[in-house]
Amino acid sequence: MIQRIVSISLWLALAVPALAEPDVIVIYRDNCASCHAESRLGGTGPALIQESLGRMMGPKLEAVIANGRPATQMEGFADILSAEEITALAAYLATPLDTVPGWTADDIAATRSFNADYKPATAPVFAGDPMNITLVVETGDHHVSVLDGDSFEVLDRFATPFAVHGGPKFSPDGRYVFVMSRDGWVQKYDIWSLAEVGRVRAGLNSRNIAISRDGKWLAVANYLPRTLTILSTEDLSIANIRQVTGLDGTPSRVSAVYQAPQRDSFVLALKDTPEIWEIATSPDAGPYHDGFVHSFEKGMEESLATEQGLFARRCIKVAEPLDDFFFTPDYTNLIGTNRTGDKAVVINLIVGREVAEFPLPGMPHLGSGITWLSQGREVMATPHLNEAVLSVIDLKTWKVIKQIKTLGPGFFLRSHDNTPYVWSGVFFGPNRDKMHIIDKDSLEIVKTLDPAPGKTVAHTEFTRDGKYALVSIWEDDGAVIVYDAATLKEVRRLPMRKPSGKYNVWNKITFSAGTSH
Repeated sequence: MIQRIVSISLWLALAVPALAEPDVIVIYRDNCASCHAESRLGGTGPALIQESLGRMMGPKLEAVIANGRPATQMEGFADILSAEEITALAAYLATPLDTVPGWTADDIAATRSFNADYKPATAPVFAGDPMNITLVVETGDHHVSVLDGDSFEVLDRFATPFAVHGGPKFSPDGRYVFVMSRDGWVQKYDIWSLAEVGRVRAGLNSRNIAISRDGKWLAVANYLPRTLTILSTEDLSIANIRQVTGLDGTPSRVSAVYQAPQRDSFVLALKDTPEIWEIATSPDAGPYHDGFVHSFEKGMEESLATEQGLFARRCIKVAEPLDDFFFTPDYTNLIGTNRTGDKAVVINLIVGREVAEFPLPGMPHLGSGITWLSQGREVMATPHLNEAVLSVIDLKTWKVIKQIKTLGPGFFLRSHDNTPYVWSGVFFGPNRDKMHIIDKDSLEIVKTLDPAPGKTVAHTEFTRDGKYALVSIWEDDGAVIVYDAATLKEVRRLPMRKPSGKYNVWNKITFSAGTSH
């Protein structure tokens, strides 16, 4: 194998020691496969193939293996593997797969299966409020707990595909929920019946899902293959597969797909080409619908806005790829950035172009941004993955009006219309066990909770009425802590297996301002 590796590039000839192929495979299996899959096509971690690694080859990849990767769950292996083993492992990951599998419509259809025991209930089989159900994703053992938001009783705990990634999406009536795994499996679950309906594998390495406003279509954003797969929510059949290729012919991974409900569309963040795509989810929302035809520079309408009807595509050119989005509540504007940039770009979706930009260094995590009214003005806030601050932005002026200093970089923000506070976990660094409580008007930290010293505390979700706040202890032997959102006192602690995220039906289907979408 070493001779084959050496032929790939000069750096390998200089760097790779004489380590036998079986040894490298064993190293990978023992240290990497649990997160990245034995196939290297991705699990809880991304796919470790050339298509995903990009420019991380060579010494950069060795450094990541040795030291980990900032702002991710990737830990370093320098204390486990020797320098020679790390070099050989990086070389192995730099080689192409023997065959990179395609994933056709026939492949997808062949994976579709249904629960033979499923019987749809005519009413919820439990006594609680079906709109106050909270799903808790437990990544420790790949399950989801169905939590009653009033009694905090666990109504059901069902197994999910390996490595759920991205937030679950609810049907508009709150009855069904769709869960996606990193390796492209989509699972449909009936909350009323407390039973799985079925599942299908829509991609090989996927990022997230979005559901259309009418609840008919579910979009799956894929890294591998480079596609957007649209499924019928009714029976998980294929409605459309969109090959994602830029106007210049460059194939692109889809970083994320979002629902834009007021626009009856999906909006795509593309990883490898400087474009934003919008896909119509209604026949009346095509590029010639009001607001769409004005999206292009003069003289470009004919070449770009040629598609009409359901699943029509619209392209918006941007200066550089943007792979993390936040939308204003009316979905007129999106704020985009990339993980290597130092600014945010505002794109108006009606005119289809950039209308503002402002400095925003430190890897802002816009996907976790939320909005609220602060002293009569609408603001949004975002945590930063590389800086110990929260940036608060005025949505009229596009100015950063304050940076709230925290005890470390954060990942999630949450609030609710019925609380005066924003909850912000630290997540990274030695103070990852802290949770900041921030006053919406003063923009000051009024209290810092320390519910599980030495453990990661993260991701708040509220009950439907905002009376209680649920916080995760993000550990394998973790818990969901229930707080009284007014007194900030702990009410109850529910043991969970690494509860990575919590999603309340009502807050999600009503697009609560305190919940990221």
